[in-house]
Amino acid sequence: MKRAGVVIMSSAIAAVGLALIHPFGNPRVEPARGLDTLLQGANMPADAKKILVTKCADCHSNETRWPAYARVAPGSWLIERDIVEARRKMNLSNWEQLPADTQDVLIAEIIHEAKSGDMPPPQYRALHRGMKLTSADVATLSTLGGGNRGEASLSGPGDAARGKAVFEKRCTGCHAMDGNREGPRLAGVFGRKAGSVPGFDYSAGLKNSGITWNEATLEKWLPDPDSLVKDTTMDFHVPKAQERSDLIAYFKR
Repeated sequence: MKRAGVVIMSSAIAAVGLALIHPFGNPRVEPARGLDTLLQGANMPADAKKILVTKCADCHSNETRWPAYARVAPGSWLIERDIVEARRKMNLSNWEQLPADTQDVLIAEIIHEAKSGDMPPPQYRALHRGMKLTSADVATLSTLGGGNRGEASLSGPGDAARGKAVFEKRCTGCHAMDGNREGPRLAGVFGRKAGSVPGFDYSAGLKNSGITWNEATLEKWLPDPDSLVKDTTMDFHVPKAQERSDLIAYFKR
């Protein structure tokens, strides 16, 4: 029994000591300023801010609340790995310093992850009851893509070269022209029936929409997909009218 106790004690000391090693990076060195400092200057609805701070800030900001078990290896390593990766993708502590275009891309990703149920991740929800996004939370976060961030609908003529640049900057996270990714291939999208690319798993709403992609339908789709098709997994918004005109010209070429 005595030997077993020594082994257990030695293992515990080793686990705590190993937690001082940070094989995936050390997110604990980032200075915390308090949850109430997050998103103070962000141009987004107050109720959406509250959800992001309450349910996303542990991983996606410098305001991580470290539980006791996060100080014991190897569990601490896995937690630190997830937080380092989460902050790399989006750090709410730095939101106000990001360019508007980057904020727009991140907002689209927030809405997509919320609707898909992928965030917060299962391992986090298993240890933090009550952190799962409710349907009301998802609806609130979806308002982040609202038109108050955009411009008026007026724009100049579309330019395909500018549209290609917009596509490469804003769309390639989910789409490619010549192959299916998270979204379907977009080569030949202009004039194509919605939901018709072979091998891509479309939502039922889009497959049954009867839409053909042209200037009018793309102009309605790009700023707010939900306004055109309710059952859709497309959450990216293009709020700037000139960018929409340029993208449409690029797709039409």
